[in-house]
Amino acid sequence: MSEPTPQFAPIVIFAYNRPSHLRQTVEALLKNKEAARSDLFIFSDGPKDSQAVELVEQVREYSKSITGFKSLSIIERPNNYGLAKSIIEGVTTICRQFNRVIVLEDDLVTSPFFLKFMNDGLNIYESEEQVASIHGYFYPVEQELPKVFFLRGSDCLGWAAWKRSWDLFESNGQALLDELHRLGLTEQFDYQGAYPFTQMLKDQIARKNDSWAIRWYASTFLSNKLTLYSRESLVKHTGNDGSGTNFGVSDILDTDVADRPIAVDPIPLVESPEARSAMTQYFVANKAPLLRRTLSRIKCAGKKWLHK
Repeated sequence: MSEPTPQFAPIVIFAYNRPSHLRQTVEALLKNKEAARSDLFIFSDGPKDSQAVELVEQVREYSKSITGFKSLSIIERPNNYGLAKSIIEGVTTICRQFNRVIVLEDDLVTSPFFLKFMNDGLNIYESEEQVASIHGYFYPVEQELPKVFFLRGSDCLGWAAWKRSWDLFESNGQALLDELHRLGLTEQFDYQGAYPFTQMLKDQIARKNDSWAIRWYASTFLSNKLTLYSRESLVKHTGNDGSGTNFGVSDILDTDVADRPIAVDPIPLVESPEARSAMTQYFVANKAPLLRRTLSRIKCAGKKWLHK
């Protein structure tokens, strides 16, 4: 019996007013051999004010010049949606059309083996309801970990999912918080108190931020779903350079990207205790700078992407 033809999920990039960052993201993707067989969608948010008009136009002009993908579609928002609304509506639209999606923002640079990892994960775990997503980035922890592993919940720096799991997304932050309290899961949600994810959700409810990512994490965590990670990160975050949604320069998320393919072999559908412990220790050791970085993103939201 012949092997089934592999599927290549559409790639979605969300962009606003950083043409040089978007160029880096696209050029890195083009080093993936799967790019030529992948449809690319760029969601270009509209300018928030007159100061953003020129840069938004530069983003759109560059986007129109992109070649090397199976197809290119550019969705130019006439108004400023902000990152949360743009991602929620964009991912929903693509999932309805293709049943799966690979999601990037314009400040993420990928390994030449990122698309292979995403597509292999999507193909291998498509029928496993407990798996919600595939994630490309992993924190620079010091502990030795399995080659690939699962963590409960979901993440936001270079990821892929199916419609069935994106359908779990709950936009009502208060409903998510109430359920976390009802089930007594806030401490576990916060990695044994190592990082204040619950407070981030409270801040979203209070409109101090408009984070889609905290609601995505909470939605899948409460559904007891898993996300597949690689111990070697396939994504590098480039938004720590003083541009975009944060002030100053920070290397707290810096990591090298994999320079070789990461095999996605089927593994037991359970959270890795080693990976969870490593994450907890990382959050404890870096809590203060991580919090400063989060606050920086929120403070600068009005000028750039609004709130992530």
